[in-house]
Amino acid sequence: MQSIYQRIEELIKERGMTKKAFCEQLGISTGNFGDWKRGKTTPGTNKLIEIASFFNASLDWIMLGRDVQGEALRESRDPYFFGASGQLDCQGESLSEVEKGFILEYIEFTRFRKEKKQEGSTTE
Repeated sequence: MQSIYQRIEELIKERGMTKKAFCEQLGISTGNFGDWKRGKTTPGTNKLIEIASFFNASLDWIMLGRDVQGEALRESRDPYFFGASGQLDCQGESLSEVEKGFILEYIEFTRFRKEKKQEGSTTE
């Protein structure tokens, strides 16, 4: 039976990210992550919820390797926003690199407009 660490490691590999990037994005020290690997400690409840949300995986699967009914289950969704923070909860067909770039550029543009709008309202 897999440990919690092994299931988290599987999610990291499926996402195609490094363990270091995973730790940075979720604010986990590499020392704590190493302790999980050695079985010295396990992630706390809040961190498990954050990890489940990050990977769109069920807590039951991360903690037990199964769903509530006891069948092996893990939710699957396409990983959107390509390792960037602010992952959206959506599914769809795979996007090309050009399409991904366009979406990220549009998000940046939208953030910029929002900031400018807020700056304008504070100077009035």
